[in-house]
Order: sequence, then structure tokens, then C-alpha cells
Amino acid sequence: MRYTITGRNIEVTQGLREAVQDKLGKLEKYFTPDTEAVVTLSVQRELQKIEVTIPVKGSIIRAEESSTDMYVSIDLVEEIIERQIKKYRKKLIDKKQSAQAFSALFMEEEEEVHDEEIRIEKTKHFDMKPMYPEDACLEMELLGHNFYMFLNAETDQISVVYKRKANSYGLIEPEA
Repeated sequence: MRYTITGRNIEVTQGLREAVQDKLGKLEKYFTPDTEAVVTLSVQRELQKIEVTIPVKGSIIRAEESSTDMYVSIDLVEEIIERQIKKYRKKLIDKKQSAQAFSALFMEEEEEVHDEEIRIEKTKHFDMKPMYPEDACLEMELLGHNFYMFLNAETDQISVVYKRKANSYGLIEPEA
């Protein structure tokens, strides 16, 4: 695996770089050697955060973890990614276009984890009236939800607003 390690509000020391490569190196058995892992280390107040994104053809494997110690965060994020890979192993490999990103050993390995079936428990239908993203954020707050889907009055397309961790909002729009 190749690593792209960057820091925000933190200097990426050789020790941190080695800790990331050592921990994420355990994941190399799942991927081909040319797979790239994009790692971002950041410090916000007292939290040490690591974000790992591994693009595989047709999908993205992503995890982030925060703690008061960067080395603990690195350990936790590695466990999360490994759990994701094992949990969705069958689904990831079944997609022929994404199978080429994974190592042959991983694809042939016997499945140890019992694959949990994804079940949709509830379906909601509702009328969408055109509104602006700011109005959708207000509506989301009034409903007490973390996200809200709406018909964007600016683009005339379905969009989603969501609440971010730092008490800000995000907007998801389809590409043109």
C-alpha cells in the first residue's frame, strides 16, 4: 500500500508516520500493492483525530476516529477499517469492478465473519416542496433530525442537508 499522510494543526513527525504505516500496514493483506491510503491527522482543541480514506474502484472505504492521544486514535481507526472490510467482504468482492483493488489472497480467503443482512426496517414517503438549503436546515432543526432531504429551489434537484459535528451544516447535491 502507498500512504499519503498529511497533518492539520499538527506536524507529522517520523514517529507518527511510522505508527500510521505500521498499524495500517496490517491492512495490506487485503489490498493490492498499488492501493493508496489517504491519511489526515488533525488536532482540534484537545482531540487528536485521524481520518483514513482508501479509494477502491467503485467504492470508498473510510473511517475516522478521535481521542485524546493520536496513537490511540490510530489503533482505533485500524480496527474500524478492518471490521468494515470483513463485514462487507462479500459485497465488495461481488462487485467485479472493485475486486481488482483487493489482493487475491483476500478474495480467496474463507469467510470467517457471519455476513449481516442489511434490512430496511421502515420506509417513509413525503411530499417535497421546493425550498432553499437554509430553510431546509431550519426545518431539520424543528424536526430534531440529523439530516433532511428536500427539493432544492436553486437547482430543482433533490438535495440533503445534514448536521456536522462542529454545529455547522453540510449540503449534499447530485453532480450535474
